[in-house]
Amino acid sequence: MPKTIFSIIESPVHPNFSDLYGRLGHTEIRIESMRKAISQLRKDTPDIVVAEFFYGYGNNYAGINISNVDVFLLSLRKYTEDARVILFVDKSERQYVDKLNEEYPIHAVLTHPVNEAEMERALQD
Repeated sequence: MPKTIFSIIESPVHPNFSDLYGRLGHTEIRIESMRKAISQLRKDTPDIVVAEFFYGYGNNYAGINISNVDVFLLSLRKYTEDARVILFVDKSERQYVDKLNEEYPIHAVLTHPVNEAEMERALQD
């Protein structure tokens, strides 16, 4: 069944899986920031969210959030409880995703470098 994917691209290391999404029949909405992704929620409800996880060292994210995706995930709850969240993470920050997962359900966590086969499995799980 075709799905709508929010592909939130905040860095150059975010893998481009547009061809894979298209081959699987999904519609990708490419978004350049979490702020724009939150705004996009008012127009579209994603079935799948693909984003990068950046841990909030120090006060980078106002000290109360774990990462760059917290506020988006809180906003996402207002629009849907069913969206699957797939996060890309650097190996050095992998340990912090578990803390985020206590607050927000994360479907899959893929460690950089992410290959197409890993991503396809995460999309089909």
